[in-house]
Formats: sequence, C-alpha cells, structure tokens
Amino acid sequence: MKIRLRNLLLGLGAMLALAAPAAAQPAPTTITPALIEAAKKEGKVVWYTAVDVKVAEQLAKAFEAKFPGVKVQVERSGAERVFQRIGQEYASNIAAVDVVDSSDAAHFVYWKREGWLQPVVPEDVAKHYAPAYKDPGGLFAAWRINLSVIAYNTQQVKPEEAPKSFADLLDPKWAGKIVKAHPGYSGTILTSTFQISRDIGWSFFEKLAQQRIMQVQSSVDPPNKVASGERAVMADGNEYNVALLKAQKAPIELVYPAEGTPLVIGPAGVMKRAPNQNAAKLFYTWLFTVEGQQYLIDIGSLRSAHPGIKVPAGQKPLSEIKLMKDDAEAVDKQAEEIKARYTRLFKT
Repeated sequence: MKIRLRNLLLGLGAMLALAAPAAAQPAPTTITPALIEAAKKEGKVVWYTAVDVKVAEQLAKAFEAKFPGVKVQVERSGAERVFQRIGQEYASNIAAVDVVDSSDAAHFVYWKREGWLQPVVPEDVAKHYAPAYKDPGGLFAAWRINLSVIAYNTQQVKPEEAPKSFADLLDPKWAGKIVKAHPGYSGTILTSTFQISRDIGWSFFEKLAQQRIMQVQSSVDPPNKVASGERAVMADGNEYNVALLKAQKAPIELVYPAEGTPLVIGPAGVMKRAPNQNAAKLFYTWLFTVEGQQYLIDIGSLRSAHPGIKVPAGQKPLSEIKLMKDDAEAVDKQAEEIKARYTRLFKT
C-alpha cells in the first residue's frame, strides 16, 4: 500500500514540476492584520470554482464570518466551463477572477505555461504540504483531493448484485439503468476518462456507450440521479457527493472499482491579474489553513493533502484503495482529443 501511494505522489510531483527548472519558493504568505485591512479596503474576492455549489457557498460564508468586510463572490461551474470562461475573458483583456480552483489539474499546466498565475505560497502549504502537492514555483497547490467512483441505489440494487468493477457495468442487466457525467463539462470526468482509457482502454467506453446511459453534465449530477432513483447505478461521479448524500440518509452506496479508482487532484491558485490582490491572497491563504481545510472536509466530505486534518469517521483511507494515477501533463496534451472521441461515442 505504501509503495502504491509513493508512486502516486511521485506521479503528481512530476506533474507539478511540469518538466521545468525548479524555481525558488517565494516567501510564505501569512494572515496578518495588515493583509486583512488591505483586503477589507478592496471589499471582495471573486472565486471561480468547480466544487459543488453548496460546498463553495458554505466555505464562503465561513470565510466572511471570520473576516467581516470581505465578501466572496462565488462563480461556480464545471471545471471545463471555468477554463473556457477564463480563456475567453483573457482573450478579451478582461480580468475578473481573483482565485481559481479546478478539478482538472491540466488547467494549471496551461495557465502556468501562459504566465497567468502569480506565486503565492500560503503559510500552511510552505510548512506542511509535501513537495508532491505544491508547484515548485509557488504558483498553485493541491487544494482538494477527490475520487471518481461507481455508486448504486440501495433500494433498487442489492449489495451482492451491485457492480464491483467497470467491467461489471457492461453487463446487459444494467442497460438503461446507468447515469454518467460528461468530460466536456466536468474536469473530474475528463481526468477520470483519461485514466480509464489509459489503463483499461477505449474499448470500455465503446461498449458502455451501447448501454443506453443517461448522459448528464457535472460530476455532482450522477450521485443525485442515483439517490433520487432516476437511475440505479452511476458509472462515474464525485465520491464526496455520494458521502454527503449518505450522510443525509439517501439510499446510495459507493463502490471503488476493482480495476482502480480514478484519482483527481484539484489545485487552486491566484491569478496574476487578480483585480482584488489583497483579498485574493487572504482568501487563498485561508483556504489552506487547518481551519479552511477542515471546513472543506467537514462540509464537503472531500480529501485533503494537509497532514493536520482530522479524517471523517468511516472514510476509507487512500492507502486502502487501489488508485489510478493522475497525469495532468498528459491530460493537457490530450484533452480536446478525449472530449471529441467521447462525444462521438456518447451521442445524445
């Protein structure tokens, strides 16, 4: 188990390095009275995020309660839509976003290459985050960790009959009963589509496309469709949304596929042209504190790279899950090809 996790960390470390010469980490950003006052003068921070909107809004409220006078403008959409929006804004010389996160780490590969990020290293990242979870130049860090899982409705499917692997989803008995998210909208699903196609092959998706699946957009959608009973099984979707629904006593259970579970690293960073520079640094730095990360875990049931976080009871450790390896550089190179090939297969 330790060897598997080490290999995953090494793979992520290679992604963060981006094959570029190591740059010196800038001095850590700390939350000081001077930074707080400067942020209050700006009055707000604009946050483009791909995390579930309820989680984002609750995090924003927690920040606003701690730092009165600084409002968080939450702009939530699928990671691929966030990426497109920033690209369109920058092409039009519009600088609207301060802080951004994505469930598609390849976006940060692109933004770093374009020079759109600025080096900001939260104090907790500097002190506590392993090198594998932060950019060597301080341009971004792993704000959250997520998994794309299989899940089923416990009122419609017995545990012994539930799919245990991706291969099981191809059983004719699941035809017309599966819901699936789209890599053209969701960064989580783009990342997982890459990993599955790499490790299992595109033949899996070719066969899955014949199962008359319900196609939705966001990775937050499949868990909701399964919990409501609209579909008995989901082929992919956020682990954390399944956990949130289970906590609400919804009839849903997750499955870590036998072939391996796609690992999704969600970085965050501050844009170089952020219009609210001080509020951006304050909010970004707070997101990585023990308090901010614990809110993320407690509110959103996500996973964290911060070693000081208390893991929720019942959450299976990553060391006990067979994981696929993230490779943001490869996703960056293949993203458009993956989306196009997927769209051809899953015509709606």
